[in-house]
Amino acid sequence: MNRTARLYALVEELRAAAPRPVTVAVLATRFEVSPRTVQRDLQTLMETGVPVRALSGRGGGWSIDPAMTLPPIRFTAEEASALTAALAAAGPSTPYSEAARTAAQKIAASMSGPAVAAAQELTARIVTLPARGDSRIRTAVEQAVAHTMVLRLSYTDAAGHGSDRVVEPAGLLTADGRWYLIAWCRARRAGRGFRLDRIAAASPTGERAGPHSLGELLLGSAAADAVRPTALTALSPRP
Repeated sequence: MNRTARLYALVEELRAAAPRPVTVAVLATRFEVSPRTVQRDLQTLMETGVPVRALSGRGGGWSIDPAMTLPPIRFTAEEASALTAALAAAGPSTPYSEAARTAAQKIAASMSGPAVAAAQELTARIVTLPARGDSRIRTAVEQAVAHTMVLRLSYTDAAGHGSDRVVEPAGLLTADGRWYLIAWCRARRAGRGFRLDRIAAASPTGERAGPHSLGELLLGSAAADAVRPTALTALSPRP
């Protein structure tokens, strides 16, 4: 069994035993490797965000929270390649890119066989330019959208004019490789789009934003016909 397959199997072994802990010795015997190898594998799982933990003392060992882990997922080679390409597009300047990175590590740990080979082969053929911009701005926008919080922005428009705005986020728009924060602007008393790479500073105010419909804020704009990406259909709330 190669290491990728063993990491996957380790997660499933801990899931099957949960909430009971399993000792390193038992895992080493189960996978016919040394305790040191198991310990190293468990440490790798921890570093990639898999919720495994060590319990000390009598009756201790390693355990996992089954509610926080993926069940077995069987990707085809084509599906693995599609995920690889999609994750590559989520570059460092893309909203939620850090979460996408850790999610990719968890997905990779769940893949085996031809899917792993397909993903690895495509990965070797994709490169990206270094990201520009302040990651703190991106993080502030991510959290404001996720938690519906008011943001204070310093923004430079297409004509090079700078201004300070207090906005109530409604969502994110992506178009032609650019990302925009769509929000209710208190200064303009209307919906506005703020290109993320033109935001010079962003800071949370700690204030909860009012409810705003993303679709309504886009009405009358060049993005009025924007639709939800088809890839997100499976994640959409059920009517």
